Amino acid sequence: MYTPMNDSWYMVLTKVVLLFVTLLVWTIFNVWYERRLVGKMQHRLGPIMNGPLGLGQALADGMKLLIKEDFMPHMVDKVLFILAPMLAGTAAFTAWAMIPFGGEVKLWDPFAGQEITTRIQLTDMPVGTLMILAVTSVGIYGFVLAGWSSNSPYSLLGGLRSSAQMISYEIAMGLSFVAVFLFTSSMSTYQIVEAQRNGFLPFGLNIGWQSWNWLILLPSFAVYVISMVGETNRAPFDLPEAESELVSGYITEYSGFRYAIYFLAEYINMATVSAIATTLFMGGYLPIWPLNLIPGADNPWLGPLWFIVKVQLFISLFVWLRGTLPRFRYDQFMTLGWKGLIPVSLAWIAIFSTIRKLQEQKVIDATVQLAIFAAVGVLIVVLVVLMILPEKPPQVEVPEPEPFDAFAGGYPVPPMPGQALAAAVVVAGASAEVGEPESDKPEAEASAVEEA
Repeated sequence: MYTPMNDSWYMVLTKVVLLFVTLLVWTIFNVWYERRLVGKMQHRLGPIMNGPLGLGQALADGMKLLIKEDFMPHMVDKVLFILAPMLAGTAAFTAWAMIPFGGEVKLWDPFAGQEITTRIQLTDMPVGTLMILAVTSVGIYGFVLAGWSSNSPYSLLGGLRSSAQMISYEIAMGLSFVAVFLFTSSMSTYQIVEAQRNGFLPFGLNIGWQSWNWLILLPSFAVYVISMVGETNRAPFDLPEAESELVSGYITEYSGFRYAIYFLAEYINMATVSAIATTLFMGGYLPIWPLNLIPGADNPWLGPLWFIVKVQLFISLFVWLRGTLPRFRYDQFMTLGWKGLIPVSLAWIAIFSTIRKLQEQKVIDATVQLAIFAAVGVLIVVLVVLMILPEKPPQVEVPEPEPFDAFAGGYPVPPMPGQALAAAVVVAGASAEVGEPESDKPEAEASAVEEA
């Protein structure tokens, strides 16, 4: 049986170089893609001047950051200040080592002089998903150390927010993986994708449809999608770098190449969590239905194409959220994580484990199991949506203003706010009592109200 550990050293080196180049080019494209898509949403053009369709703008911005003078304030902790972006950048690239771009393929090895079998994946482990979670958790130290080493109040507050955000949403993200592990009986990213290749439909239907995990594990999928936005510090969860409060948060004191590393890490992390969602819930490199019904669509060499399309759709979701939603308040952010996502995840795991055990004991069949999963999933998603919706303020009855006499005490006094209409009515009534004819009362009242 083939395993990625059997690859030769030059095959591993080739995969590393291709992966590195792919992530760099993909990041440049995503910067341009985000600007263009947000421009369309906000009725703007976005970058159009440099290069065809403005594609050269993101490249020019990257070159500017590389050659820009790199300032280091005198009050910073120099060792940690330099180490922090290195941690963030290294973790962002390392997480992709366990992501499968495609299945097993055959190619000619010129050094060995024979045809070999390999995967379009750098490496795989029996606990590959947990390894990805661990690597992304280490990357948060780059953001926390950036705030601590800068010796700046804005940076420190941004770093503290990053640590709180990681703790809050990393727990929910990890809990969303549990149902996937139970359902596929594996923690290997490659095995999880292959487990989604041949699924089942209720009532004996078979139309070539693949049982991607997002449909069966809908609550886990919903919790993960919310958690991945919070984990990447993207709007509306961009509290660690909130420009309106913290200037730029943990990267306030960074410039030049070090700032570029954080910029690169943010976009790579956005692609990383999208790739994890694609792998665990959306079938990974498997073709999209109904294209999987076309002969040859499941060719392993086409796997990277299907994979990139799915990941790009998730990145579009990030851009959509940024272009439409305002930033959360900090208390709303913490309430959603601790009182919303984590309890929902724990309840769903308990329900899911019970149903799976009943199915293994032949108490219920697969059709009933899927129906229960769907009903519980929809119910939990509705509860999460209701928790996210803002609370309606209590309706307070405002008492009607008391009649105000501007001439009380013998001297005219201007009315307070809310008393103008009452004052006008009183004035009109007083003038009528003085001796104005009955027919002039409506006109006098209307004139007084207009003057008020």
